[in-house]
Amino acid sequence: MPNSPQFRFLIGRVLNYTSGVIDTDVKLTALLSIIKSADWLALDTEADSLHAYPEKVCLIQISTATGDELVDPLAKIDLGPLLDSLNQHELIMHGADYDLRLLRKHHDFVPTAIFDTMLAARLLGERQFGLSSLAEKFLGVKLDKGSQKADWARRPLTERMEIYARNDTHYLKPLADRLKLELQGKNRLAWQQESCGRLIAESSKPSSTDTDSVWRIKGSHKLNRHALAVLRELWNWREAEAIAANRPPFFILNHEKLVGIAAMAAARKPVEHLLPPRLSPRRQASLSQTVQTALSLPAERHPDILRHKFHRPTEAEMRRYRDLEKLRDRRAQELDLDATLIASRATLGDLARDWDQYAPGLMNWQRGLLV
Repeated sequence: MPNSPQFRFLIGRVLNYTSGVIDTDVKLTALLSIIKSADWLALDTEADSLHAYPEKVCLIQISTATGDELVDPLAKIDLGPLLDSLNQHELIMHGADYDLRLLRKHHDFVPTAIFDTMLAARLLGERQFGLSSLAEKFLGVKLDKGSQKADWARRPLTERMEIYARNDTHYLKPLADRLKLELQGKNRLAWQQESCGRLIAESSKPSSTDTDSVWRIKGSHKLNRHALAVLRELWNWREAEAIAANRPPFFILNHEKLVGIAAMAAARKPVEHLLPPRLSPRRQASLSQTVQTALSLPAERHPDILRHKFHRPTEAEMRRYRDLEKLRDRRAQELDLDATLIASRATLGDLARDWDQYAPGLMNWQRGLLV
């Protein structure tokens, strides 16, 4: 290992470490020239979803053969040229779903192509596919994950946060190279390319908010219409409080408390014992007023109880389902894959009901394993 090309690559990259972030247009211009001529590029982001509401992109990590850079989206810099230059590359990423959704939502960025090392690992049958696990298994590197839940809106970043952030992209190129070789050896590289394309398409869809379902949180299906009216108003109250305080909603009240308060209030029972001690007097008064407003709503303004349509499969559909399940599980065992990568139980149910309608929604490699 010490004399291998991979080892020399990693050591050379460590020696290129520089502190600080790119937070001016002048610094960004210098980075753009590097990106333009880069043979490869690794990308990651950090957000503040555990500390702020709504969340925002707080850091963009970029690695090339010349080193690892941190770009500060919170600084007053024009990210347009950077995002345009990123689109000229296949981006090496890990677990890209959340990053792509953030970049699409906040910066209207959709990449042209990606190589997701998490997807690659799963398609190779890896059951431990976090970056730390893969870096240790394939590269012999142990990563410090101590800053995983840090407040990434903090400025200046601590040295430990900088190192953590750089490590998220520092090892992606050699990791991707190893995984790509194994995918080629198992004739699964086309699976990876198709899966990455599907990930880009799905994470790039504009988000749409259904105002009649967004507040129907876990446990709400047990409530009657009167209690649902209270829950809806409480959810809107919590949203407003979270935005005003710039804190995630669960810091105000968690889902379980919201549902419990709604149920007790609709039953005309005291709710004070459900309120957390840290809830300020102002919030307690505001919450109480919200509950009273909801209780006074006329019945015609109460939300409907959603009745989910349940399709009872026919005997023929059940036979097709069992046949598909056996085939899927056999293929998964032969390939040493998580069976749900080929098709989930819900997908199998759809395919058993109407193959012609639902099979086109599968990726080519998935469909090929089920025929």
